Amino acid sequence: MRLRVTILVYTLALGIPGASADTIHLKNGRAILADHVRENGTHYEYDIGDDSYAIPKSVVDHIDAGGMPAHAASGATKVSDLPVFVPADSLANEGDLVARIVKEGKVNSDVLASLEAKGNPELSATADFIAGKFEFEHGNVAQARQYFESALRFQPDNSTILIYYSALLVRIGSAAQALPFAQHAARTAPDSPDAFTMLGYAQFACDHTRDAISSWKRSLELRPDSRVQQLLAKAQREQAAESDFIQGESNHFVLHYEGHQTSEAFRGQIVAALESDYNDLVRDLGGPPRDNILVTLYTEQAFFDVTQAPAWTGALNDGKLRIPISGLNSLTPELAHVLKHELAHSFINQLSAGRCPPWLHEGIAQLLEPRSLGREGHQLSLLFKNHQNIALNTLEGSFIHFSGAQVPIAYAESLAAVSFINDSYGLSDVQRILERISQGSSTEAALRATIHSDYGQLESDLARYLADRYGD
Repeated sequence: MRLRVTILVYTLALGIPGASADTIHLKNGRAILADHVRENGTHYEYDIGDDSYAIPKSVVDHIDAGGMPAHAASGATKVSDLPVFVPADSLANEGDLVARIVKEGKVNSDVLASLEAKGNPELSATADFIAGKFEFEHGNVAQARQYFESALRFQPDNSTILIYYSALLVRIGSAAQALPFAQHAARTAPDSPDAFTMLGYAQFACDHTRDAISSWKRSLELRPDSRVQQLLAKAQREQAAESDFIQGESNHFVLHYEGHQTSEAFRGQIVAALESDYNDLVRDLGGPPRDNILVTLYTEQAFFDVTQAPAWTGALNDGKLRIPISGLNSLTPELAHVLKHELAHSFINQLSAGRCPPWLHEGIAQLLEPRSLGREGHQLSLLFKNHQNIALNTLEGSFIHFSGAQVPIAYAESLAAVSFINDSYGLSDVQRILERISQGSSTEAALRATIHSDYGQLESDLARYLADRYGD
């Protein structure tokens, strides 16, 4: 089954009459909606859009002809958010420093320089921290990093600065680099729940699950927190499910798997595909993740035990690529698509400093998978023609809140929008949009600066693009 998602996979109809599908019911309780199904020896072959797949008959329970039109859509992109916390202030009394340093929505570098000239390390650290915190909260990660690093030069043992700097490093995909700073923060402030929250997050992102569990337990002892409790529960589920997993490594990946679950040849195919995809994505997007990427292969049940994802979920990227491979013993075309799609999300997150909106995240991942609109293009063109499409600014938020009828439209629009930008301006402008977003621009501002379109203009252009390509 072709499933390529970050949080959720939905197999739903676009809700436009005139199409039907076959439903393949698997023995494990899952179902595949396909446009057409046919027998071929020991396999069933099926079509979804322009793509064809095959599945062994041995894993199929039965097939129902007719029903909803097929749509293998992918879920809202949401790479793990950082814990929400406000560290206890361990800095100098700020007084009116914030108002002096941040004026008219930007950091006043002249004021910073004058404060540093006073020769007071604590005052200088506080000033740089205020500037860094402002930039961090406004999405300008590169500038925030410079300010935090300057603050740490003045006060290398300040727990508040260490916590924020660790959070920034994790956000940009440098968890391994963040870990020693988070450890130092916990040593410096052993009674700070925030320090242990951040330490646990860095440890979990670095695949030190047992250590993360200990850190989050300590954080909860110091202060109850529902978000930390959720993180702890997830880490404990992962540890229980993966206690006997084996680890393998390649140039860019750390692979976790059950020893008896897959053959060495199959794992080799997966790693080879991931390394090839990695090279493709470096070529197409640039800016690869800084740390090795964690990939875990699960049985169907273990996948859902760990992730507690809805039953229709087919894969997940929460900072780690979590892939269920039950019933497979070799790399299939659909699994190859899943791997590249999920890996693309890691690159997109890296390039956007974790700020890419769901529609752009999902659209790019589908484009690079690669996936085409196929029949969905015609259906989507009708929606735009009849003004029934979802406004693009609505797709800035999580797709998970949409109704069942809206979800597949959101994914199709995401792919269509990115396909239009790529076809009209090139992939280099897609990269520039991500770079602008990483520097703190809103998505619409990034669009205006690159393709000179706001959301309204982009929707008008997209309507014409769909009509030209897929209309009657």
